[in-house]
Amino acid sequence: MLFGRKKLPLLCGPTPLLHMPTLSKALGIALYFKRDDMTPLALGGNKLRKLEYLAYEAVAQGATTLLTLGGVQTNHGRLTAAVAAKLGLKCHILCIDSYPGELSANLLLDRIMGAEVTLREDDGRPSDVQFFELEAEVTARLEAAGETVYSIPIGGSNALGMLGYYECALELTEQAAQMNLGEARVVVAAGSLGTYLGLFCGLRESGSPLSLTGVAISPFDAGKMARLLAYHAEVKALFGLKAEAVEADFHMEAGYVRGGYNVPSREVREAVELVARSEGVLLDPCYTGKAFAGLVDMVGEGKVAKGETVIFLHTGGMPGLYTAHHRREMERELLGGVAIETAKG
Repeated sequence: MLFGRKKLPLLCGPTPLLHMPTLSKALGIALYFKRDDMTPLALGGNKLRKLEYLAYEAVAQGATTLLTLGGVQTNHGRLTAAVAAKLGLKCHILCIDSYPGELSANLLLDRIMGAEVTLREDDGRPSDVQFFELEAEVTARLEAAGETVYSIPIGGSNALGMLGYYECALELTEQAAQMNLGEARVVVAAGSLGTYLGLFCGLRESGSPLSLTGVAISPFDAGKMARLLAYHAEVKALFGLKAEAVEADFHMEAGYVRGGYNVPSREVREAVELVARSEGVLLDPCYTGKAFAGLVDMVGEGKVAKGETVIFLHTGGMPGLYTAHHRREMERELLGGVAIETAKG
């Protein structure tokens, strides 16, 4: 138990920390992957660590329905649907987004697992306002039908969900020590900030020799930094953390957003192909591919030193390769390598 908070054991033990020898040679660094894409439910991913704590609280409160928010291809929604199915609960996923024109990738998996998805077009107002209204509307409808709703924020990124990656920081520190990785740098995609902040708090509070670099996958401005500082203040007060934090303590690389959240990018596709062709590991085009493309650039720019030891946290998201807009871009570039033969009658 962390800070007296219980969880549902969904991970089946620590995820692997693996050396990437071919990529290490290509980039000139000692590169390791923490394989949080290898968690056991619904094609894996980092959100399951958060859901261990969130789902325990939901069950303890007698919830019959898990409700969460996100984009139409939310990885967190997919894993929330998986956990709900495993626990015999209903799941509703609320999205402010455009319909992609087909049931594909995470949206398809959500429906296979029985989740109900409400998709509302973005009307141009701030997304938090739109989500608040949609959540209130759907929650009222479900409660009127007799459901007990447990609401989970985007990405599972609240104070309780953060504990999943606080715990991961302790796990990773122990693994790195066993492998004699010294003062390695941990690199992670940063979106809704729960994974990043959990790692930050766990590493600092435990006195870990590991450092942390976040790669923002969507615009990270002064408002986002203020949100991160407020998030830290909230968890510090709630769990009695000792370490203070100011803006300078957070290492967030904000220059590799590549046009915005989930926008197709040639550099990201190249990073996905580099990892796949070097190590047989699949990244996704929204989070891990973008973060790894950022890491490649950081090495090239000297922000990451040659010979440095780097642990890249693979947070999953592989179904994103099958989203229509990313798939179309990849198909245009890759189809030339496919020899198509038809039977002659």
